Amino acid sequence: MKNIIIFDGVCNLCSFSVNFIIKHDKKGYFHFASIQSKTGKVLIEKYGLKELDSIILVQDNNAYIYSDAVLHIAKELDGCYRYLYIFRFTPRVFRDVIYNVVAKYRYRVFGKQERCMMPTKRIKKHFLN
Repeated sequence: MKNIIIFDGVCNLCSFSVNFIIKHDKKGYFHFASIQSKTGKVLIEKYGLKELDSIILVQDNNAYIYSDAVLHIAKELDGCYRYLYIFRFTPRVFRDVIYNVVAKYRYRVFGKQERCMMPTKRIKKHFLN
């Protein structure tokens, strides 16, 4: 399976982002696995991404991390969000600094849950175990 987004299942910002992506992915392009899930752990191992504090997009046998993952995800969304992909021309070092600041403080600002996000029946088909 391709087009898998691996996310932190206990992070409130990450859970919000997953719901946002599902809402703006009318064609069902993406599937999701938390970093805590079996699938997430297998893919993280396969791509050698241990100890990584990032959303990960596995697409066409490539693993995108940090701002590259966000931009590749945005490119596939419906509506105006796909135009965010233009920021790929901004040097990665600048994009990743912003990404890493948000990632560093996400629990403090948005909080975290005790357990992984549990998908509702409506969106469960998008999740991998």
